[in-house]
Amino acid sequence: MDYGPWTMDYNETIQYLYTQLPMFMRDGASAYKANLDNTVELCKRLDNPQHKFKSVHVGGTNGKGSTSHMLAAVLQTAGYKTGLYTSPHLKDFRERIRINGQMISEQTVIDFVEDHLKDFDEIRPSFFEMTVGLAFDVFAKEKVDIAITEVGLGGRLDSTNIINPLLSIITNIGWDHMNILGDTLQLIAGEKAGIIKPGVPVIIGENQPETAHVFVDKATKEHANLSFASDTWEIQNSKFKIQKENQLDLTATKNSQLTTHNSQLAIRLDLTGSYQLKNVKTVLTAIDELRIQGFNISDDDIRTGLSQVKTLTGLHGRWETLTEKPLTICDTGHNPDGIQEVLQNIASVNYKHLHFVIGMVNDKDITKVLSMLPKDATYYFCKPDIPRGLEAESLRLKAESIGLQGSAYTSVKQALQAAQNAAGDNDLVFVGGSTFVVAEVV
Repeated sequence: MDYGPWTMDYNETIQYLYTQLPMFMRDGASAYKANLDNTVELCKRLDNPQHKFKSVHVGGTNGKGSTSHMLAAVLQTAGYKTGLYTSPHLKDFRERIRINGQMISEQTVIDFVEDHLKDFDEIRPSFFEMTVGLAFDVFAKEKVDIAITEVGLGGRLDSTNIINPLLSIITNIGWDHMNILGDTLQLIAGEKAGIIKPGVPVIIGENQPETAHVFVDKATKEHANLSFASDTWEIQNSKFKIQKENQLDLTATKNSQLTTHNSQLAIRLDLTGSYQLKNVKTVLTAIDELRIQGFNISDDDIRTGLSQVKTLTGLHGRWETLTEKPLTICDTGHNPDGIQEVLQNIASVNYKHLHFVIGMVNDKDITKVLSMLPKDATYYFCKPDIPRGLEAESLRLKAESIGLQGSAYTSVKQALQAAQNAAGDNDLVFVGGSTFVVAEVV
């Protein structure tokens, strides 16, 4: 292959990445590599950047994205140069790699691909492996103080699992990617527990009876100090309003058995999904641990950071209000546990009729999610604009067999337009079912 000058612009470079290499968000399970060999080899050629910065590793089924962004917002506020690696992106590939909330430059992506074409050709890394290499390379070169690194899929064999973090976080365990991670919660937990490292403290967000023992056993084996955030902090007086400037007010109190003084924080969070209450506990427990390790993070830093997560980090698609008339809200929750949280949020809204814009991907068992949805809503079925997208008519027929009524539309935008046109002043329009549907409306 000729490795002459790279003449492609940013969009052409991104298309190269999408089409040359398997990519999970486009192609699904075929892009998942069952070992870390490619990542190890690529990072070796990059002079092992993963050893040149401090990091926090964040895994779990749901909430890992929100938790990562909240933690990054607080660290930024505290004055630390903070890297943030998350996936997938909604609009722009560069959302995956940020420093102090700012996406990396288009030129950085172009240069990385140009400089390592020969390596890609020889190693044949997946899209995800290559992106992890880029992120770690950027964090090392930019000399970040700390990088919050979100697991892509699973944990044990995820490309990010070559870091040796200061702290590992696993938010929770739920049903997702069973075709890859296993068909029991214990098997899924075993894969997620793969990020627990020897001697590295680990925080589990939710103490779930079905899976807690998996983490306790792994942490014991690795001599890693383990704590459950749900047992460490309690949330009281939580109130949130659905409005243009959404906010969730809450009081967090540390379990008195775990502290010698009354640790209580009044927090105003700009992420309003009720599920964020679980994530806040995880973030506060993580901050406790980082303070023990010498990070200077004040209570004011926590309050300021959590009140501006979206502004500071660019997070979108978490119980986000798109319009007020008609009230239109989107959320990226897509697996059974995520949908359960979405339905709880919908139930908290005072509306007359629910218009549900929904699209899904074709490599998941959608029956369980569809069976959870309310039968008295009107559905607007659509296909997210990716190869993995499930055809709208196929989704409509499957939903109809479960008792959900609605019509199929040729695009997400058309489905949303139809829902908003049909909605009365006191109705609610909800958009979701897949991250990739939300990506087309935010």
